Amino acid sequence: MSAPVLVVIDMQQVFGDPASEWFTPRFAEAEAVIAGMLPAFGDRVVFTRFVAPERPQGAWVSYYEQWPFALVPDDDPIYDQVLSFRDTGHPVVSAPTFGKWGPQLREAIGDADEIVLAGVSTDCCVLSTALAAADAGVRVLVAADACAGLSDEDHRRALDAMALYAPLIEIGDSARYAARA
Repeated sequence: MSAPVLVVIDMQQVFGDPASEWFTPRFAEAEAVIAGMLPAFGDRVVFTRFVAPERPQGAWVSYYEQWPFALVPDDDPIYDQVLSFRDTGHPVVSAPTFGKWGPQLREAIGDADEIVLAGVSTDCCVLSTALAAADAGVRVLVAADACAGLSDEDHRRALDAMALYAPLIEIGDSARYAARA
C-alpha cells in the first residue's frame, strides 16, 4: 500500500470570507488544522477548487439563478485559494462540480490507493468527493477536525453518513492521519 495523499477540498475565498454568501463557519479552524497537516504529507498533497461552469447546463441553470454572484470566470478572486494555501507548489484540480473525484484528481494522486480528505464543506464537496472516490476503489480517510460544514449539525450529519460506508470510508482525526503519512 502506498502512502496516503492529502486532498484539500475547496479552501477558497468564496467559502472563507465572512462577507461571502457561501461563507462556511469554522473555516478558519479547519484552515489551521490543515496547515498543521501539510508538513507531514510533504509533496503528497493536492488542492481542489470549486469553479463555476462557463455555461451552466441542466440542474446547474437553476442553481446559478439562485447564486448569481458565483457565476463568474474561474480566475475571479472569489475562487482563489485562501492566502495561506496559495502558491504552495502542490497540484490544484479545479472542477465545476461539488465532487472533485474524477480523471484529474485520479491523475494528481498518482498511484496512491488511499487519500485523506480535509476542507469544506463537509456536507457538500467533501461528502461528494468521498463517496465517488470510494466507489472508484480508493480508500478514503476523512480528517473530521480538518473539515467544516455549513453548521455543526450539518458537519456531524455528513460525517455520520460517510461512516456508513466503512470500511471504504473511515472517519478519524488529523493527528492520526498525519502520523500515518
